[in-house]
Amino acid sequence: MRIVHTLGLALPFALAATTNAQTKPTIVLVHGAFADASGWSGVIDRLQKRGYNVVAVENTLTGLAADVATTKRLVDAQPGDVVLVGHSYGGAVISGASAGDPKVKSLVYVAAFAPDANEPIKAVGAKFPAPPLNAALKPDAAGFLYVDTAKVHDVFAADLPREQTRIVAATQKPLIATAFDESNPGAGWKTIPSWYIVAKSDKSINPDAERFYAKRANAKTTEIESSHVVFLSHPDEVVSVIVEAANGAAKK
Repeated sequence: MRIVHTLGLALPFALAATTNAQTKPTIVLVHGAFADASGWSGVIDRLQKRGYNVVAVENTLTGLAADVATTKRLVDAQPGDVVLVGHSYGGAVISGASAGDPKVKSLVYVAAFAPDANEPIKAVGAKFPAPPLNAALKPDAAGFLYVDTAKVHDVFAADLPREQTRIVAATQKPLIATAFDESNPGAGWKTIPSWYIVAKSDKSINPDAERFYAKRANAKTTEIESSHVVFLSHPDEVVSVIVEAANGAAKK
């Protein structure tokens, strides 16, 4: 009788644990230009310690449509609801990948582009003074853009130690230049609750452009005194915003 009684007590706890795991959405992280999925390591570690299932997309940066398709495949592969998080160019990717997808419950833009439907990525930036990054971009023979390695610290990640930015410079993943002319047929932020992190000292995307994106998306906005790579220099604050978005998704 004691065995049956013990199992009878244990079962509700097991069900509660399973239910709790199922109510938490999967966090899907999308990197930006000049980066890869490993850049999210600090954010991933913190989210996993909070009990979240986390996956990071590895995009090729060969074109917006291709990267949207790659991201959509990873979203589709998740068993339940999803929170999509995009940094920089990754914001354009999540805008397209989330459009019309009922699995995506929240969007988090981290110092990111958030283009409208049929709006080229570069369109909004043209309305604001060009950030210093633009002058530091160098094309290769195939039309992919790199950041001048000597300028990565100053224009991309000024609030990181120079030792770290030397590694960022050496491992950067280039973006095809024509991506900035591409657009998505839809924009998920029009129907999906959104959060936006503005990097106040961003020299890669004008912070005023970021504020424009946030306001247009009616996003809950957090401003952080940070360079463009706010997820590297302020991971705790970024995780707090992602968790807030995930909590919002879980209540749906």
